[in-house]
Amino acid sequence: MKNTVFRKKNVESLLGKKGPGQLQQTLGAFDLTLMGIGAIVGTGIFILPGTVAATHAGPAIIFSFVVAAIVCALAAMCYSEFASAVPVTGSAYTYSYIVFGELIAWLVGWALVLEYGLAVAAVATGWSSYFSALLEGFNIHLPKAISGSFNPVEGTYVNVPAVVIIFIIALLLSRGVKESARLNQVMVFVKVAVILLFIFVGVFYVEPANWQPFMPFGVSGIFTGAALVFFAYLGFDAVSSAAEEVKNPQRNMPIGIIGSLFVCTLLYVSVSLVLTGMTPYTTLNVSDPVSFAMQLVNQDWAAGVISLGAVIGMITVILVMMYGGTRLLYAFSRDGLLPKMLSEVNPISKTPVKNTWFFAIIIAFCAGVTPLSKLAELVNMGTLIAFTIVSLGILYLRKDKSIPAGGFKVPFFPALPIVSFFLCLFLMSQLSVLTWIACGIWFIIGLLIYFMYGRKHSTLNTK
Repeated sequence: MKNTVFRKKNVESLLGKKGPGQLQQTLGAFDLTLMGIGAIVGTGIFILPGTVAATHAGPAIIFSFVVAAIVCALAAMCYSEFASAVPVTGSAYTYSYIVFGELIAWLVGWALVLEYGLAVAAVATGWSSYFSALLEGFNIHLPKAISGSFNPVEGTYVNVPAVVIIFIIALLLSRGVKESARLNQVMVFVKVAVILLFIFVGVFYVEPANWQPFMPFGVSGIFTGAALVFFAYLGFDAVSSAAEEVKNPQRNMPIGIIGSLFVCTLLYVSVSLVLTGMTPYTTLNVSDPVSFAMQLVNQDWAAGVISLGAVIGMITVILVMMYGGTRLLYAFSRDGLLPKMLSEVNPISKTPVKNTWFFAIIIAFCAGVTPLSKLAELVNMGTLIAFTIVSLGILYLRKDKSIPAGGFKVPFFPALPIVSFFLCLFLMSQLSVLTWIACGIWFIIGLLIYFMYGRKHSTLNTK
């Protein structure tokens, strides 16, 4: 049993794998950077700066974003070394398969399925609310019964807009990754332009007096805020899922991962600084703080443009996170841990079409009928587990002499990977007991699937 569940993948066989199931290499560094920005900049920048500032950090939320960015940056460097050394799809799942063995890899991948799936469903639900509000601005009102999750008391039964947007993104991903990347580029440019519009217009209404007191909740408020705004950085790890479809991955993967994280941190800090300077932080506990601040200074036209930008911004998050989830299921299936149907690549589009629609149907069901607000912390938990394993895995990766030399290396080894490991554990400790219990149930389900199906059908069995 021990030899079976902890069997490892051979790096040389992974790097030399070719055949009809191979994904096409079409992405460059610019594509990856925009893919990362598309995944990261979404609900976080339009909602979290206001709500977290009002309830936990005050104007010092800029430090909360910096702390969260530092944790992500350390993990990002570890991801970059893995992606550069082993440019194969599967992200942290594949990396764990190489250094820790099959069972640990499956559990890490299972945690990532939780992250990607709930993130897509939650963002689709949020997108539905913004979309409905945008339609109401044109005096178009959707029936209440089809515009919210299942809640008969409130008169809502299914969130049709959330289901529809997920199916539209699934159709786009089925057409091809290059086509998806092109649309993502357009939407990212629009989204960043809207954010820059807020910064450049809002800076003229900043009153330094609104930054006093700067740390109303003390240092503890900054760290609590960091644990919450960590959600705003989720997505850069999805970039590593594209490793097998990247041209010159040794150079382009680190640029895409670290570059997107750097750009997003600048945007988050800038928006937070302007937002808390425009109005007292105590007024920002609303669902649309950025638009709200613009309305306070009588810039309704800007508020309308920002609302449109929020709708566009959330689409890019859904696109990239769904992409990451489908590529993870592809890696599971190719390794035999899930049915082979999920790793079949369409000969025309060069994408796993069946896999994409399977993932979309499950997530659309969750987004359509399930209220996910209370499960947001589970997304953080799944991500932090993956970050923890990847940070620790670098220590073992360096010992493997079969890994090709060259490519990106984490600086100040082994100090930075160790610091990254403990910082991720610290943020996990800030999550609620209920989140730990729910995560435990999810892993029990994963273990049942592995021992009832995956262990017997693993491709390593045939070897």
